[in-house]
Amino acid sequence: MDAKNITLNDLHVSLGGKMVPFAGFNMPVRYSSDKAEHICVREAVGVFDVSHMGEFFLEGPEALDLIQRVTSNDASKIIDGQAQYSCLPNDKGGIVDDLLVYRFSDEKYLLVVNASNIEKDWNWISQFNDKGVKMTNVSDEYSLFAVQGPKAVGALQKITDVDLSSIKFYHFTEGSIGGVEDVIISATGYTGAGGFELYVKNEDAEKLWNAVFAAGEEFGIQPIGLGARDTLRLEMGFCLYGNDIDDTTSPLEAGLGWITKFTKDFTNSEALLKQKEEGVSKKLVGFVMEDKGIPRGGYEIADADGHVIGHVTSGTMSPSMNKGIGLGYVQMGHHTADTEIFIQVRNKSLKAIVTKLPLYKN
Repeated sequence: MDAKNITLNDLHVSLGGKMVPFAGFNMPVRYSSDKAEHICVREAVGVFDVSHMGEFFLEGPEALDLIQRVTSNDASKIIDGQAQYSCLPNDKGGIVDDLLVYRFSDEKYLLVVNASNIEKDWNWISQFNDKGVKMTNVSDEYSLFAVQGPKAVGALQKITDVDLSSIKFYHFTEGSIGGVEDVIISATGYTGAGGFELYVKNEDAEKLWNAVFAAGEEFGIQPIGLGARDTLRLEMGFCLYGNDIDDTTSPLEAGLGWITKFTKDFTNSEALLKQKEEGVSKKLVGFVMEDKGIPRGGYEIADADGHVIGHVTSGTMSPSMNKGIGLGYVQMGHHTADTEIFIQVRNKSLKAIVTKLPLYKN
């Protein structure tokens, strides 16, 4: 199957974006270099086109009930204009996907899901929809720009009357920005650098993109590819679906106990509660390399005696720290901060230290 083009595909090509197939879409992986783009986001402001993400609206008097049944977090706790990080547990102890739940009103919610899981998530949620919740898949109608970095607010405030500084982290509003009406302006992002995510109808995407870049010019704004998105999220220790979490990893093993609320019944909650009470046998940890070397997904992790105790799920060279960093699952007992572990890189055993997240402390 050919990869789909996002709305601004030709614009990215014209900007020098190297396009690669990712999650069924042609996506810009980099424009200049991963390191330069990474530093731009940490120090100034950059824009990711993440229009491949999926969006579902759930509406009606039973919308919250459906969300409560399929997600692990407690969506009854969020108020209008608030977003919540959550996951969709499967019935085998693993995770269908991780997602964001946006509450517009008590009868209108938006779920934002990973691009590779759009169809899978839609089918999964639909099978629980036995009370007539109106579900609308608008994934092909919206573009999504993540404007991230410490100077994001300064740039965006120039093109909107919405008081951006009043939008708290994980909150959102709908408003006019860059001359485009009805943009969902969300204080979220997967970089740990601050900023906003802008959900815009495809027909207005280019207009908004151009307005954002004109406003950000004085701040050194740059387009940023998926390469830097990966290094930025890894420095924060944020999970990437398909790497660090998947259909076989439990939210409790993945360190997502904080989004797994047993104050309600949800898919497989009984089994997960039992797992919480009995304890897990492995845990996802972050680590920083002591020895020179770059950890990669799939590499084995060993203890000091050479016994294999786990494997790396994500790894890279951190542009902010100039050290190899990664995430991986290890057996319990090796999961506490400051534990020495050894990454098996080719024929070498390289020392790393289990480190409390985020790995990058700015």
